Amino acid sequence: MRDYRKYDVWQKAHELTLFVYKEALTKFPKSEQFELASQLKRATYSIALNIAEGCGRNSDKDFLHFLDMALGFVHEVEYCSLLSKDLDYISEEIFNDLSERINIVKQSLSILLNQLESNVNAFCI
Repeated sequence: MRDYRKYDVWQKAHELTLFVYKEALTKFPKSEQFELASQLKRATYSIALNIAEGCGRNSDKDFLHFLDMALGFVHEVEYCSLLSKDLDYISEEIFNDLSERINIVKQSLSILLNQLESNVNAFCI
């Protein structure tokens, strides 16, 4: 069984989650507490959660599935952050920092997904 805490991509996803909670969500108006803020919160922690859950699975194929789901949540966070900026809930500075962190997680996940897909496909030949 894999230890999710040893994966660099999980650590980056966790840092992204902490940043969203500590820096972005604190800027949202109270009226958005149960709307966009809630969606951004759930999507952000779902990235690290899916990586952790995938690590608890027994096959690379299952792990791959959860990493793919995590990547979907990265894209959701990306859009939520863009919408948050365009609605002036977060500043341009926070948006830029958030975008940089999102891109790092997205790139790390993509690399891991490609490596795993190569391994899974190698066994299918």
